[in-house]
Amino acid sequence: MSTFNTLAEPNRRKLLDALVDGPQSVSALVGAIGMSQPVVSKHLKILRDAGLVHVTPDGQRRLYSVNPEPLSELDDWLAKYRELWAGRLDALEAHLHNAEDHQGDRP
Repeated sequence: MSTFNTLAEPNRRKLLDALVDGPQSVSALVGAIGMSQPVVSKHLKILRDAGLVHVTPDGQRRLYSVNPEPLSELDDWLAKYRELWAGRLDALEAHLHNAEDHQGDRP
């Protein structure tokens, strides 16, 4: 499953968002996300199989953390859209600056 397909599911994105601050156990994620343990475990397995999270044993529990490397595929894809938005924001800024300069010209 590609990174795009894996992250198309909103609950998986919520799990990644919850893991951005650092490694967490399944029980901590259940509390943070508000999903049942079986649902969290199912989505973590999919994220792990896609390489988006690492799992580290810690005694009897497992800690999950984000693996940022596969996200570079998304970053590369989004780059052209960032350029598009940056150009539009620059144009908006110029328009607003121009409108501000001409505001005193009105009767």
